[in-house]
Amino acid sequence: MTASTAESFTVTTVSTPCINVCQIDRRSGLCIGCLRSLDEIGAWGRLGEPERRAIMARLPDRRTSTDGATV
Repeated sequence: MTASTAESFTVTTVSTPCINVCQIDRRSGLCIGCLRSLDEIGAWGRLGEPERRAIMARLPDRRTSTDGATV
């Protein structure tokens, strides 16, 4: 790889709340690890950074409303 080729690569970091605890709570329909819905998880790769950040901003409220939920 030449220097000019290496300069053409850009590393992009994708924001994600995933903590690799991937189980869906039957009652809430949310992942017990990241608190996203299946629709949100499925769309994550197609969402832009602003949409991802908007979803992540809502996750703390979900934690409060799903405490004690069972898988």
